[in-house]
Amino acid sequence: MSEVVVVIPARGGSKGIPRKNLRRVGGMPLVARAISAASAATLVDRVVVPTDDPEIAAVAREWDAEVVERPAEIAGDTASSESAVLHALDAVRAQGAEVGVVVLLQATSPFIVPATLDEAVRRVADGECDAVFSAVPTFGFLWEDVDGEAVALNHDASQRPRRQDRKPHHLETGAFYALDAEGFVAAGHRFFGRLGIVEVPEHTAIEIDTRRELEHARALAPLIDVPDPVEVDAIVTDFDGVHTDDTARVDRDGLESVLVSRADGAGVALLRHAGIPLLILSAETDGVVSARAAKLGVDVRQSVTEKGAALTDWAAENGIPLHRIAYVGNDLADLPCLEAVGWPIAVPDAHPVVLAAARLVLDRPGGAGAIRELAERVLAARATRSTEGAAR
Repeated sequence: MSEVVVVIPARGGSKGIPRKNLRRVGGMPLVARAISAASAATLVDRVVVPTDDPEIAAVAREWDAEVVERPAEIAGDTASSESAVLHALDAVRAQGAEVGVVVLLQATSPFIVPATLDEAVRRVADGECDAVFSAVPTFGFLWEDVDGEAVALNHDASQRPRRQDRKPHHLETGAFYALDAEGFVAAGHRFFGRLGIVEVPEHTAIEIDTRRELEHARALAPLIDVPDPVEVDAIVTDFDGVHTDDTARVDRDGLESVLVSRADGAGVALLRHAGIPLLILSAETDGVVSARAAKLGVDVRQSVTEKGAALTDWAAENGIPLHRIAYVGNDLADLPCLEAVGWPIAVPDAHPVVLAAARLVLDRPGGAGAIRELAERVLAARATRSTEGAAR
């Protein structure tokens, strides 16, 4: 049977926003968001990322996409997306795959709804259309400035019908294009044969080309993103402000004590019972950190100056992909770790920059059940996945 292949072109060079495809929105790199959306579509068989950039390639593989090396001659500023898709299609076919539908999906559209992608693929696969693209309906009156004079484009300016009496026009979003593979190869461009439109929600129709659009997308992510189940293989946490309420008591002899939650201890016990590793990673030198880790029965690395490097080393030593790790932090020193993992998580009273970097903000604060909340989310996701697997 022929396959449905999604191609996500992601070159390393970008003039407007350097390293754009690796910038994070909602705690995930843009290229990872695109891979995740494509993988969530039920009709997609494989996801391919053609790139000229080793770092993008590494992230794509972390998120379980196939990588095709993109030659320099089709990776420059003037190279078309079509050239990248054609090259990737050749590479997939060279592996013996028969491709019926190929989808050009843009990583710069961070809020793709998988169901709309499925609808576009279905219409092409069923032969209704040769090419289907995403668009939003618009009732806007368009004008063109011609030598300083306004000229109406899509309406008669002398007769302005009410919105409910008009049919909408459609604005192309640039998010995705589902294409009959043979027709695309023959035409060499994405608009050929019978064209179709799949309407997508207007609030998701954002394309990132400028820094302002990137910040806009980051601000909207908490409002648009549907909370994903926290499917991870390990959890790494900061100590102060996560296992504690970020305060310390110091007696006259200089001895410190901190406040922790028994609920968090119970949450850690649940994780240990499920076989999910937990690491406490802290810059703190006081022995209270190691004492708490010993009490919980978990691994600890403290007095760490380079937390990002320590996390990466620990993940490599344990054979755990970074995108399968949740990291919980609360302050600026946690940013290298938050930017390295697939699940950057913040407690609710974290620094604003940390909150902006998080994919998930917990409801419970540090030292008051944050770890228990995360444990319950992780175990619930694992139980759901197990149930779904048994049903299949």
